Amino acid sequence: MTDKLLMKLKDGTVEIELFEHLAPNHIKRIKELVQRGFYNGLKFHRVIEGFMAQTGDPKGDGTGGTGVKLKAEFSKMHHERGIVSMARAADPDSADSQFFICFEDAPWLDGDYTIWGRVVKGMEIVDKIKKGTGSNGMVENPDHIISMKIVNVKD
Repeated sequence: MTDKLLMKLKDGTVEIELFEHLAPNHIKRIKELVQRGFYNGLKFHRVIEGFMAQTGDPKGDGTGGTGVKLKAEFSKMHHERGIVSMARAADPDSADSQFFICFEDAPWLDGDYTIWGRVVKGMEIVDKIKKGTGSNGMVENPDHIISMKIVNVKD
């Protein structure tokens, strides 16, 4: 049995495989936040066509979090389509609650951001997340996470 994360969006449910072996501390924190309902209702505040969709900020503008910073857990894994990775500030150990899902491969991020999961079902739903405009990808009237939950599934 392994844990998966189910993220319900307006167009359906996205299933995310959790990489506990790569980022055990990040997974532990994500699970805690999911079980508290932290992510429910949060916006995809930064969405860049052909790059990624970012969420996890309670302020909804990219400046918020929980106030708990996580030590980086970088790996050799590549930022490919469907990879879920932590957003952070310039400090490698500044990831908190914000994360992003890659629409396409983003090799320039490899080794600099903590990868903690992969979309295994529902990437076509992720593709429908409303995109932002401008260079920073900020979204006007953005889509949001309806709910997230952790489920146990048979391997």
